[in-house]
Amino acid sequence: MQRRHRTQAETDAAMSQPDDRSDADSPHSPEDIEAGRLLFRRPWAFVTSVAHLEQLPPEGEIEVAFAGRSNVGKSSLINAITGVNGLARTSNTPGRTQMLNFFAAPESAVTLVDMPGYGYAQAPKSLVDAWTELVFTYLQGRARLRRVFVLIDSRHGLKANDLEVMGLLDKAAVNYQVVLTKIDKIKPGQLKRVEDDTAEKIRKRPAAHPQIIVTSSEKSTGLAEIRAEILKLSAG
Repeated sequence: MQRRHRTQAETDAAMSQPDDRSDADSPHSPEDIEAGRLLFRRPWAFVTSVAHLEQLPPEGEIEVAFAGRSNVGKSSLINAITGVNGLARTSNTPGRTQMLNFFAAPESAVTLVDMPGYGYAQAPKSLVDAWTELVFTYLQGRARLRRVFVLIDSRHGLKANDLEVMGLLDKAAVNYQVVLTKIDKIKPGQLKRVEDDTAEKIRKRPAAHPQIIVTSSEKSTGLAEIRAEILKLSAG
């Protein structure tokens, strides 16, 4: 079935929805939040997909990547952040994103990178090995990469392969920040426990950003925080 893209009015309405959490919880000023919103009102579009290292585009703009277990909601979050429904392909089948996918907007100083999902046990080992080599060679060798948002499903918390990925990011000295997804699927008390447990597990990790962002693509929770954070990274 063909996807229906949002109208501009629908996009503006979605991007102006308030967070479910208090402004007092935000580490960003209202000015940063507004500037981030304006950055993502631009027409974001797909640039290229990369299956092999030699296909990587030349380094230019600052890059911000999104990583996470298969089916963690990466594509949905990217679509929600940019306000472009269908920009990143979503699927109910884990492991569908098998390449590095690059997205950009006119006159933007940042490029978004959707990374292949990890932890999909049913994929052939040879394919998993190829994905792993592509992803982590990219992570270690991309000088313009400013941050990796590591997405964690709030219903399940950190898993062994999430910690393994964080260990590789620590070793490669690649700055990363945890983003809890799908918080609309759990109760506030459970969310608090997941946040506290996650914060404790990343507290001593050398490359981890201490601030955890909680999100719901469906409810637009946390989107303003991610946009503001990306804006700050693009200006650095």
